[in-house]
Amino acid sequence: MKEIPPAILALMYWLHMLATIAWLGGLSALSLFVLPAARKSLDATAFSSLLGRIQQRLQTAGWLSLAVLGATGMFQMSASPNYNGFLAIDNPWAAAILSKHIAVLVMVALSAYNTWGLLPAIRRLALLRSVGKAVPVEETARLENRELLLLRLNLLFSVLVLALTALARAS
Repeated sequence: MKEIPPAILALMYWLHMLATIAWLGGLSALSLFVLPAARKSLDATAFSSLLGRIQQRLQTAGWLSLAVLGATGMFQMSASPNYNGFLAIDNPWAAAILSKHIAVLVMVALSAYNTWGLLPAIRRLALLRSVGKAVPVEETARLENRELLLLRLNLLFSVLVLALTALARAS
């Protein structure tokens, strides 16, 4: 294996950490602080509007972060002396990295459902409400609660990914 220049490896680590901070920071701020406070402070219409606007920005940052994490993570993995090939689980580092990648895949699935399933449903209800159609408040609340649950699950898996990263680094 060809040795990677330290400056390139440092750039990959930096980009990886930056993307991690963007994704985890966005999830943390939204699910732990912004949405709970907004839900208590705003009426249902204003809350739905705020949720939609925040989510559009968070989704863009999240998917961009995921692309950066994937590219830089694979680069870092291939540069590791512990990496012995695809699905070669022959040391604690490889087991931690495999577990980390499984957790990341769960996060991607949760994010995909949120982006292309749940959020469009919430936006449809908001659009119907904005043109004067009767929309059951319970339906909107149910979808918004599911969205908050998905955000918190993603946050939980993010923390798990960080723990598995620490485990791999300690191996």
